[in-house]
Amino acid sequence: MNSVVQVVDLNHRYPGGPQSGAGFAVHDVSFEVGEGEFFALLGPSGCGKTTTLRCIAGLERPSSGTIRLNGDPVVEGKRSVPTHRRDIGMVFQDYAVWPHMTVYQNVAFPLTIGRTPRKNVRPMVEEALAMVGLDHLADRAGTQLSGGQQQRLSLARALVRKPAVLLLDEPLSNLDAALRERMRGELRQIQQEVRITTVLVTHDQVEALSMATRIALMKDGEVVQIATPRELYERPANKFAAEFVGSGTFYDATVLELRGDTGLLVETSLGPVSAVSHHRHAVGGAVSMAIRPEDVAVHDRPPDSTDNVFPAKVRNVLYLGGAMDLHLEAGGVLLRAQVPVGGRSYAADDSVYVALDPRRCVVVA
Repeated sequence: MNSVVQVVDLNHRYPGGPQSGAGFAVHDVSFEVGEGEFFALLGPSGCGKTTTLRCIAGLERPSSGTIRLNGDPVVEGKRSVPTHRRDIGMVFQDYAVWPHMTVYQNVAFPLTIGRTPRKNVRPMVEEALAMVGLDHLADRAGTQLSGGQQQRLSLARALVRKPAVLLLDEPLSNLDAALRERMRGELRQIQQEVRITTVLVTHDQVEALSMATRIALMKDGEVVQIATPRELYERPANKFAAEFVGSGTFYDATVLELRGDTGLLVETSLGPVSAVSHHRHAVGGAVSMAIRPEDVAVHDRPPDSTDNVFPAKVRNVLYLGGAMDLHLEAGGVLLRAQVPVGGRSYAADDSVYVALDPRRCVVVA
């Protein structure tokens, strides 16, 4: 895989410098993005993801580190290539649609202020508008578009020069929930069709999981884990990763027994639980055990399996449309389970049994 974006040991201090005791906005961040890859920087507010993206774009100058685009250093030592000379397109949270311009003029603007020959402008703009499905609205004022259409207009403007890298800074956060869901699919489809190397910044785990081929999860200016969406969800590196990506219940636990390469038995407030881990642990070590709501089965009677079956009490029932979200008390901890609608009905204070899939009880440090 050819690396189009390389970030090596990137550091960015808060204003004030080391003498003031200011900390790092970004600390020793390194990753590579392959050709045609959709890479997401995911994390809570203040984790450094946007600062990292702005350093790639040339909108922030890092304290130290190296950034290469297609093998060429754009940040190295004291050298920093200005934004307009970096082969990038960018879509911001604010779409920056110019109200005095038509859709066509908005998309053409980066070409008309650049060095693009005039004869090439129209075919390039028409191609970009067709790519995002706005070719029939070329003569409409940019501000007369819906939120989703403005998002696509901003994307067309970023792609019209056919840059090597597309940078997306929270591009869907201004849309309502239904439109955001639809635009996730459209954005991913366009990225796949164009095969442009893309770096997305988002705090929304659903956006990252559904669109990215790989995710860098960040916290406090550092990368916690880089993995595929499935690996990040199913094999979190630590408790923060397990808590931030997806939802789940956590039990404090002690390792009782190691079983092969990944299996182990842990003691929890529920009792002994068979679980798995992809990290090294020692017998007697203190750990956390996570279980996702979709991996908790609820029964009226104890099932035949004797592994990981425990009594529980229903405390609350939430209707989610396609599923019921049960809040259960088990082992003195609030345990969540999701069960399909149309089956058994549950009410507060019902006594039930829960079965925890041993393959999905994940132990993290």
